Amino acid sequence: MNTRNSQKHTRIGIELVRRLYEEGKRIFTIADARKAAPSCGMSDDYVAEALHHLSNTGWLTRLKRGLYVISSSFPGMTPVHEFEIAMALVQPSAISHWSALHFHGMTEQVPQRIYITTTQAVPISRTMKTKNKTRRSFSSEINGILYEFIKIKAERFFGIKDFWVGEVKVAITNPERTLIDGLISPKHFGGWAEIYSAFESHISSLDLSKMIDYSLRLDVVIAKRLGWIMGRVGVDDNILQRLEVIPIKDYRVLDPTGPRKGTCNKRWMIQENFPRGMFK
Repeated sequence: MNTRNSQKHTRIGIELVRRLYEEGKRIFTIADARKAAPSCGMSDDYVAEALHHLSNTGWLTRLKRGLYVISSSFPGMTPVHEFEIAMALVQPSAISHWSALHFHGMTEQVPQRIYITTTQAVPISRTMKTKNKTRRSFSSEINGILYEFIKIKAERFFGIKDFWVGEVKVAITNPERTLIDGLISPKHFGGWAEIYSAFESHISSLDLSKMIDYSLRLDVVIAKRLGWIMGRVGVDDNILQRLEVIPIKDYRVLDPTGPRKGTCNKRWMIQENFPRGMFK
């Protein structure tokens, strides 16, 4: 392609991006681009090539096959928040775990990745090699940021609310569900101690009845962990009774990522396997 034609195609490609931006499509699909193409004189069979060229020249970032985000270098374009990108990668989904904990102001630690809960199988994945084996982690790196997807069953997809983040509303697990997730998988929060600290600091602002309801919709062990930690941070016994009366056959570990050792708490049927010296 000669220089004149290259400049012409660049101009028409930028015009396409401008049309999409004016329509409010900061993140768009190739189908969106095909729909807008005729309005700026672009033929349908050139759309894919134009998007490829615009990605190479920095006007767009390709998020995954057929999905693009307009670069902040585009005139008038403000940077797209990482949460907005996360929502576009898979639906239904919600910002969750450590990302939600930080969003709700329940930790001062800034997570090094974006955590997203979804009910869908996520085709975006990378292979991670450990010492003894290779495992697949459902994650994707975009503009230097790692997005990690946590797949759950549809019936567990609850406790989610829309919050304004920048210019858009984003689905995020509410504070109560976020902490419940910490009792399920503390590894996605930086460790069990981070979850305990959040409970201890913010218990007075939480809807305890809602949190108990959430735990009862999940596993018995989650309800028992919740009872243990609520009792530890001073929640009244009258509130804890709903959790205490739930039958359970054997002892379960408090921290699912830790070893099966430690004192057994008969009231909650919980084996207290937290690190020695954590509580004084």
